Amino acid sequence: MKILVLGAGRMGHGAAFDLIHNSPDVDSVTVADQDISKADAVASAVGTTKIESRHIDASDNASVRDLMRGHDSVISCVNYWYNEMLSRIAIETGSNFCDLGGNNYVVDSQLALDAEAKAAGISIIPDCGLAPGMVSILAMHGAKQFEQLDEIHIRVGGLPQEPEPPLDYQLVFSVEGLINEYVEIARVIRNGKITEVPSMTELESLQFEGFPQLEAFQTSGGTSTLPDTFLGKIKELDYKTIRYAGHCEKFKTMIDLGLCSSEEIIVDFQKITPRKVLAELLQKYLPADGPDHVLVRLEFKGIQRSEDPRPTRLRYDIIDSFDESTGLSAMMRTTAFPASIISQMMARGDVLERGATPQETVIESDKFVKELDQRQITLIEKWV
Repeated sequence: MKILVLGAGRMGHGAAFDLIHNSPDVDSVTVADQDISKADAVASAVGTTKIESRHIDASDNASVRDLMRGHDSVISCVNYWYNEMLSRIAIETGSNFCDLGGNNYVVDSQLALDAEAKAAGISIIPDCGLAPGMVSILAMHGAKQFEQLDEIHIRVGGLPQEPEPPLDYQLVFSVEGLINEYVEIARVIRNGKITEVPSMTELESLQFEGFPQLEAFQTSGGTSTLPDTFLGKIKELDYKTIRYAGHCEKFKTMIDLGLCSSEEIIVDFQKITPRKVLAELLQKYLPADGPDHVLVRLEFKGIQRSEDPRPTRLRYDIIDSFDESTGLSAMMRTTAFPASIISQMMARGDVLERGATPQETVIESDKFVKELDQRQITLIEKWV
Protein backbone atom coordinates (compact mmCIF):
# COMPACT_ATOMS: atom_id res chain seq x y z
CA MET A 1 0.00 0.00 0.00
CA LYS A 2 1.03 3.61 -0.63
CA ILE A 3 0.35 6.24 2.04
CA LEU A 4 0.54 10.05 1.86
CA VAL A 5 1.35 12.09 4.98
CA LEU A 6 0.42 15.78 4.70
CA GLY A 7 2.48 17.90 7.08
CA ALA A 8 6.06 17.28 8.20
CA GLY A 9 5.87 18.58 11.76
CA ARG A 10 6.11 16.47 14.89
CA MET A 11 3.07 14.34 14.09
CA GLY A 12 3.88 13.95 10.41
CA HIS A 13 7.30 12.69 11.45
CA GLY A 14 5.72 10.22 13.89
CA ALA A 15 3.26 8.93 11.29
CA ALA A 16 5.98 8.49 8.67
CA PHE A 17 8.18 6.64 11.16
CA ASP A 18 5.40 4.22 12.06
CA LEU A 19 4.45 3.59 8.45
CA ILE A 20 8.03 2.71 7.55
CA HIS A 21 9.31 0.92 10.65
CA ASN A 22 6.25 -0.72 12.22
CA SER A 23 4.08 -1.51 9.21
CA PRO A 24 5.21 -4.36 6.91
CA ASP A 25 2.24 -3.95 4.53
CA VAL A 26 3.29 -0.41 3.57
CA ASP A 27 5.25 -0.29 0.29
CA SER A 28 5.94 3.44 0.09
CA VAL A 29 5.31 6.70 1.93
CA THR A 30 5.14 10.27 0.65
CA VAL A 31 5.62 13.05 3.19
CA ALA A 32 4.69 16.55 1.99
CA ASP A 33 4.94 20.01 3.50
CA GLN A 34 4.84 23.64 2.44
CA ASP A 35 8.41 23.85 3.76
CA ILE A 36 10.23 21.28 1.65
CA SER A 37 13.18 21.35 4.03
CA LYS A 38 10.94 19.92 6.76
CA ALA A 39 9.73 17.16 4.48
CA ASP A 40 13.31 16.41 3.46
CA ALA A 41 14.34 16.30 7.15
CA VAL A 42 11.59 13.78 7.99
CA ALA A 43 12.51 11.59 5.02
CA SER A 44 16.15 11.71 6.05
CA ALA A 45 15.38 10.96 9.70
CA VAL A 46 13.19 7.99 8.80
CA GLY A 47 16.11 6.84 6.68
CA THR A 48 14.85 4.55 3.90
CA THR A 49 14.35 4.57 0.15
CA LYS A 50 10.67 3.72 0.70
CA ILE A 51 9.92 7.35 1.64
CA GLU A 52 9.99 10.42 -0.58
CA SER A 53 9.52 14.10 0.25
CA ARG A 54 7.36 16.54 -1.72
CA HIS A 55 6.47 20.21 -1.59
CA ILE A 56 2.77 20.98 -1.11
CA ASP A 57 0.64 23.94 -0.09
CA ALA A 58 -2.43 22.49 1.65
CA SER A 59 -4.52 25.45 0.44
CA ASP A 60 -3.65 24.74 -3.24
CA ASN A 61 -6.50 22.39 -4.13
CA ALA A 62 -5.23 21.50 -7.59
CA SER A 63 -1.76 20.56 -6.33
CA VAL A 64 -3.20 18.56 -3.44
CA ARG A 65 -5.51 16.73 -5.84
CA ASP A 66 -2.58 15.78 -8.07
CA LEU A 67 -0.54 14.62 -5.10
CA MET A 68 -3.32 12.52 -3.55
CA ARG A 69 -3.94 10.50 -6.70
CA GLY A 70 -2.50 7.02 -6.53
CA HIS A 71 -2.29 6.89 -2.73
CA ASP A 72 -4.37 4.28 -0.93
CA SER A 73 -4.71 6.43 2.20
CA VAL A 74 -3.94 9.99 3.24
CA ILE A 75 -3.10 11.16 6.77
CA SER A 76 -3.60 14.86 7.42
CA CYS A 77 -1.18 16.26 9.99
CA VAL A 78 -1.83 19.88 8.97
CA ASN A 79 -3.98 22.41 10.82
CA TYR A 80 -7.56 21.29 11.37
CA TRP A 81 -9.16 24.01 9.24
CA TYR A 82 -7.89 22.31 6.06
CA ASN A 83 -9.56 18.98 6.80
CA GLU A 84 -12.99 19.54 5.25
CA MET A 85 -11.52 20.53 1.89
CA LEU A 86 -8.95 17.75 2.06
CA SER A 87 -11.81 15.29 2.68
CA ARG A 88 -13.60 16.58 -0.41
CA ILE A 89 -10.46 16.14 -2.50
CA ALA A 90 -10.02 12.61 -1.14
CA ILE A 91 -13.51 11.78 -2.45
CA GLU A 92 -12.52 13.10 -5.88
CA THR A 93 -9.30 11.09 -5.98
CA GLY A 94 -10.66 7.90 -4.40
CA SER A 95 -8.19 8.02 -1.52
CA ASN A 96 -9.07 6.99 2.02
CA PHE A 97 -8.57 9.89 4.43
CA CYS A 98 -8.00 10.39 8.14
CA ASP A 99 -6.73 13.32 10.19
CA LEU A 100 -5.74 14.43 13.68
CA GLY A 101 -8.83 16.63 13.96
CA GLY A 102 -9.51 18.64 17.07
CA ASN A 103 -12.44 20.87 16.05
CA ASN A 104 -16.03 19.68 16.44
CA TYR A 105 -17.46 21.96 13.75
CA VAL A 106 -14.98 20.78 11.12
CA VAL A 107 -15.68 17.16 12.06
CA ASP A 108 -19.42 17.73 11.64
CA SER A 109 -18.85 19.09 8.13
CA GLN A 110 -16.68 16.08 7.27
CA LEU A 111 -19.25 13.58 8.52
CA ALA A 112 -21.84 15.34 6.34
CA LEU A 113 -19.89 13.96 3.36
CA ASP A 114 -20.94 10.40 4.20
CA ALA A 115 -23.03 9.77 1.07
CA GLU A 116 -20.33 11.11 -1.26
CA ALA A 117 -17.63 9.03 0.45
CA LYS A 118 -19.77 5.88 0.23
CA ALA A 119 -20.37 6.51 -3.46
CA ALA A 120 -16.62 6.88 -3.97
CA GLY A 121 -15.99 3.63 -2.07
CA ILE A 122 -13.67 5.24 0.46
CA SER A 123 -13.44 5.89 4.18
CA ILE A 124 -13.17 9.35 5.74
CA ILE A 125 -12.46 9.13 9.47
CA PRO A 126 -11.78 12.40 11.34
CA ASP A 127 -10.14 12.86 14.75
CA CYS A 128 -7.69 9.94 14.62
CA GLY A 129 -4.97 11.18 16.96
CA LEU A 130 -4.82 10.69 20.71
CA ALA A 131 -7.75 12.63 22.14
CA PRO A 132 -9.78 12.97 20.09
CA GLY A 133 -8.71 9.70 18.55
CA MET A 134 -7.36 6.62 20.25
CA VAL A 135 -9.50 7.20 23.34
CA SER A 136 -12.71 6.99 21.28
CA ILE A 137 -11.85 3.46 20.18
CA LEU A 138 -10.79 2.54 23.72
CA ALA A 139 -14.13 3.87 24.98
CA MET A 140 -15.95 1.47 22.68
CA HIS A 141 -13.53 -1.33 23.61
CA GLY A 142 -14.37 -0.95 27.29
CA ALA A 143 -18.08 -0.48 26.68
CA LYS A 144 -18.29 -3.93 25.07
CA GLN A 145 -17.41 -5.51 28.40
CA PHE A 146 -20.59 -4.27 30.10
CA GLU A 147 -24.09 -5.67 30.09
CA GLN A 148 -25.30 -2.22 31.11
CA LEU A 149 -23.01 0.82 30.92
CA ASP A 150 -23.80 3.94 32.93
CA GLU A 151 -20.68 6.15 32.82
CA ILE A 152 -17.47 6.78 30.84
CA HIS A 153 -14.88 9.25 32.12
CA ILE A 154 -11.80 10.00 30.00
CA ARG A 155 -8.65 11.75 31.25
CA VAL A 156 -5.64 12.44 28.99
CA GLY A 157 -2.54 14.63 29.18
CA GLY A 158 0.89 15.18 27.73
CA LEU A 159 3.40 16.23 30.42
CA PRO A 160 7.06 17.27 30.30
CA GLN A 161 9.32 14.96 32.27
CA GLU A 162 11.07 18.04 33.68
CA PRO A 163 8.35 20.70 34.14
CA GLU A 164 9.44 24.34 34.08
CA PRO A 165 7.55 27.32 35.53
CA PRO A 166 5.38 29.22 35.06
CA LEU A 167 3.05 26.75 33.31
CA ASP A 168 4.85 23.43 33.91
CA TYR A 169 4.02 22.60 30.30
CA GLN A 170 5.85 22.23 27.01
CA LEU A 171 4.59 22.49 23.44
CA VAL A 172 4.12 19.04 21.96
CA PHE A 173 1.71 19.91 19.15
CA SER A 174 0.22 22.96 17.41
CA VAL A 175 -0.11 25.99 19.70
CA GLU A 176 -3.31 26.92 17.85
CA GLY A 177 -4.69 23.49 18.70
CA LEU A 178 -3.77 24.00 22.35
CA ILE A 179 -5.53 27.37 22.59
CA ASN A 180 -8.53 25.95 20.75
CA GLU A 181 -8.90 23.18 23.33
CA TYR A 182 -8.77 25.70 26.17
CA VAL A 183 -11.30 28.25 24.86
CA GLU A 184 -13.99 26.36 22.96
CA ILE A 185 -16.98 24.62 24.52
CA ALA A 186 -16.74 21.01 25.70
CA ARG A 187 -19.52 18.53 24.83
CA VAL A 188 -20.46 15.95 27.45
CA ILE A 189 -23.36 13.70 28.41
CA ARG A 190 -25.02 14.62 31.71
CA ASN A 191 -28.07 12.81 33.04
CA GLY A 192 -28.47 11.12 29.68
CA LYS A 193 -28.47 14.35 27.65
CA ILE A 194 -25.78 16.06 25.55
CA THR A 195 -24.68 19.20 27.37
CA GLU A 196 -22.12 21.92 26.69
CA VAL A 197 -19.82 23.10 29.47
CA PRO A 198 -17.08 25.75 29.45
CA SER A 199 -13.49 24.61 29.09
CA MET A 200 -11.06 25.14 31.99
CA THR A 201 -13.79 24.31 34.53
CA GLU A 202 -14.68 21.43 36.88
CA LEU A 203 -11.16 21.05 38.19
CA GLU A 204 -10.33 17.74 39.90
CA SER A 205 -7.25 16.04 41.38
CA LEU A 206 -5.96 12.65 40.30
CA GLN A 207 -3.00 10.36 40.84
CA PHE A 208 -0.83 8.14 38.66
CA GLU A 209 1.76 5.95 40.33
CA GLY A 210 5.20 7.55 40.15
CA PHE A 211 3.87 11.04 39.38
CA PRO A 212 3.33 14.10 41.60
CA GLN A 213 -0.11 15.55 42.23
CA LEU A 214 -1.98 16.08 38.96
CA GLU A 215 -5.14 17.90 37.98
CA ALA A 216 -7.72 17.50 35.22
CA PHE A 217 -10.22 19.98 33.78
CA GLN A 218 -12.73 20.29 30.96
CA THR A 219 -11.36 21.03 27.49
CA SER A 220 -12.91 21.08 24.03
CA GLY A 221 -12.75 18.42 21.36
CA GLY A 222 -11.69 15.40 23.37
CA THR A 223 -15.08 13.68 23.30
CA SER A 224 -15.34 14.21 19.53
CA THR A 225 -18.32 12.16 18.29
CA LEU A 226 -18.66 10.06 21.46
CA PRO A 227 -21.62 12.04 22.87
CA ASP A 228 -23.62 11.33 19.71
CA THR A 229 -22.52 7.70 19.58
CA PHE A 230 -23.45 7.01 23.22
CA LEU A 231 -26.52 9.26 23.46
CA GLY A 232 -29.42 7.24 24.86
CA LYS A 233 -27.06 4.47 25.96
CA ILE A 234 -25.31 5.92 29.02
CA LYS A 235 -25.99 8.55 31.66
CA GLU A 236 -22.59 10.25 31.97
CA LEU A 237 -19.66 10.83 29.60
CA ASP A 238 -16.93 13.44 29.83
CA TYR A 239 -13.33 14.21 28.90
CA LYS A 240 -10.77 16.23 30.84
CA THR A 241 -7.16 17.21 30.13
CA ILE A 242 -4.45 16.21 32.62
CA ARG A 243 -1.79 18.72 33.71
CA TYR A 244 0.54 19.24 36.65
CA ALA A 245 -1.28 20.86 39.57
CA GLY A 246 -1.69 24.63 39.20
CA HIS A 247 -1.63 24.84 35.40
CA CYS A 248 -5.36 25.43 34.94
CA GLU A 249 -5.60 28.45 37.21
CA LYS A 250 -2.62 30.14 35.56
CA PHE A 251 -3.80 29.63 32.00
CA LYS A 252 -7.41 30.50 32.78
CA THR A 253 -6.22 33.85 34.14
CA MET A 254 -4.82 34.65 30.69
CA ILE A 255 -8.12 33.64 29.08
CA ASP A 256 -10.10 35.79 31.52
CA LEU A 257 -7.87 38.77 30.68
CA GLY A 258 -8.77 38.40 26.99
CA LEU A 259 -5.41 37.10 25.80
CA CYS A 260 -7.08 34.29 23.87
CA SER A 261 -9.60 36.58 22.16
CA SER A 262 -9.71 36.63 18.35
CA GLU A 263 -11.22 40.13 18.32
CA GLU A 264 -8.86 42.83 17.07
CA ILE A 265 -7.84 45.63 19.40
CA ILE A 266 -5.91 48.85 18.78
CA VAL A 267 -2.47 49.20 20.41
CA ASP A 268 -0.28 52.18 19.45
CA PHE A 269 -2.50 52.79 16.40
CA GLN A 270 -1.94 49.21 15.23
CA LYS A 271 -4.58 46.48 14.93
CA ILE A 272 -3.54 43.32 16.75
CA THR A 273 -5.28 40.06 17.68
CA PRO A 274 -4.56 39.04 21.28
CA ARG A 275 -4.78 35.33 20.45
CA LYS A 276 -2.11 35.63 17.76
CA VAL A 277 0.14 37.55 20.11
CA LEU A 278 -0.30 34.93 22.84
CA ALA A 279 0.40 32.12 20.37
CA GLU A 280 3.66 33.79 19.33
CA LEU A 281 4.68 34.31 22.95
CA LEU A 282 3.89 30.70 23.88
CA GLN A 283 5.98 29.48 20.97
CA LYS A 284 8.81 31.80 21.98
CA TYR A 285 8.92 31.16 25.72
CA LEU A 286 7.52 27.69 26.36
CA PRO A 287 9.95 24.78 26.13
CA ALA A 288 9.32 22.26 23.37
CA ASP A 289 10.31 18.75 22.38
CA GLY A 290 11.87 17.75 25.69
CA PRO A 291 11.37 14.23 27.06
CA ASP A 292 7.71 13.73 27.89
CA HIS A 293 5.05 11.43 29.26
CA VAL A 294 1.53 10.80 27.99
CA LEU A 295 -1.05 9.67 30.54
CA VAL A 296 -4.39 8.13 29.55
CA ARG A 297 -7.15 6.97 31.86
CA LEU A 298 -10.63 5.74 31.01
CA GLU A 299 -13.03 4.74 33.76
CA PHE A 300 -16.26 2.84 33.11
CA LYS A 301 -19.11 2.20 35.52
CA GLY A 302 -21.94 -0.24 34.97
CA ILE A 303 -22.94 -3.87 35.17
CA GLN A 304 -20.24 -6.21 33.95
CA ARG A 305 -20.96 -8.67 31.14
CA SER A 306 -20.28 -11.94 32.98
CA GLU A 307 -21.92 -15.05 34.44
CA ASP A 308 -22.34 -13.12 37.68
CA PRO A 309 -23.38 -9.62 36.55
CA ARG A 310 -23.01 -6.95 39.21
CA PRO A 311 -22.28 -3.23 39.45
CA THR A 312 -18.57 -2.60 38.99
CA ARG A 313 -15.94 -0.27 37.59
CA LEU A 314 -13.33 -0.84 34.89
CA ARG A 315 -10.20 1.27 34.56
CA TYR A 316 -7.91 1.53 31.53
CA ASP A 317 -4.52 3.22 31.99
CA ILE A 318 -1.76 3.96 29.49
CA ILE A 319 1.56 5.50 30.55
CA ASP A 320 3.83 6.17 27.59
CA SER A 321 7.18 7.97 27.64
CA PHE A 322 9.75 9.50 25.31
CA ASP A 323 11.55 6.76 23.37
CA GLU A 324 15.28 7.38 23.50
CA SER A 325 16.02 4.69 20.91
CA THR A 326 13.94 6.36 18.19
CA GLY A 327 13.90 9.98 19.39
CA LEU A 328 10.09 9.99 19.24
CA SER A 329 8.18 11.75 21.99
CA ALA A 330 5.35 10.03 23.81
CA MET A 331 2.95 12.50 22.21
CA MET A 332 4.22 11.62 18.73
CA ARG A 333 3.81 7.91 19.47
CA THR A 334 0.33 8.13 20.99
CA THR A 335 -1.01 10.66 18.47
CA ALA A 336 0.63 9.76 15.15
CA PHE A 337 0.78 5.97 15.57
CA PRO A 338 -3.04 5.61 15.94
CA ALA A 339 -3.56 7.67 12.78
CA SER A 340 -1.05 5.47 10.97
CA ILE A 341 -2.80 2.32 12.18
CA ILE A 342 -6.20 3.59 10.99
CA SER A 343 -4.82 4.68 7.61
CA GLN A 344 -3.58 1.14 7.06
CA MET A 345 -6.83 -0.44 8.22
CA MET A 346 -8.69 1.72 5.69
CA ALA A 347 -6.30 0.76 2.88
CA ARG A 348 -6.54 -2.96 3.71
CA GLY A 349 -10.33 -2.84 3.83
CA ASP A 350 -10.45 -3.63 7.56
CA VAL A 351 -12.88 -0.78 8.30
CA LEU A 352 -16.37 -2.14 8.93
CA GLU A 353 -18.18 0.45 6.82
CA ARG A 354 -17.24 2.85 4.03
CA GLY A 355 -18.28 6.49 4.12
CA ALA A 356 -17.55 9.42 6.45
CA THR A 357 -17.84 7.83 9.86
CA PRO A 358 -16.84 8.21 13.52
CA GLN A 359 -13.94 5.88 14.24
CA GLU A 360 -15.52 4.27 17.29
CA THR A 361 -18.32 2.86 15.11
CA VAL A 362 -16.19 1.35 12.32
CA ILE A 363 -12.78 0.41 13.76
CA GLU A 364 -12.58 -3.04 15.33
CA SER A 365 -11.24 -2.23 18.76
CA ASP A 366 -9.65 -5.64 19.37
CA LYS A 367 -7.50 -5.29 16.25
CA PHE A 368 -6.66 -1.70 17.12
CA VAL A 369 -5.56 -2.52 20.68
CA LYS A 370 -3.42 -5.38 19.33
CA GLU A 371 -1.71 -2.94 16.95
CA LEU A 372 -1.02 -0.56 19.84
CA ASP A 373 0.47 -3.36 21.89
CA GLN A 374 2.80 -4.31 19.04
CA ARG A 375 4.13 -0.75 19.24
CA GLN A 376 4.65 -1.02 23.02
CA ILE A 377 1.71 1.26 23.75
CA THR A 378 0.32 -0.94 26.48
CA LEU A 379 -3.22 -0.84 27.80
CA ILE A 380 -3.40 -1.70 31.51
CA GLU A 381 -6.81 -3.07 32.45
CA LYS A 382 -8.08 -3.21 36.02
CA TRP A 383 -11.47 -4.03 37.45
CA VAL A 384 -12.02 -1.90 40.54
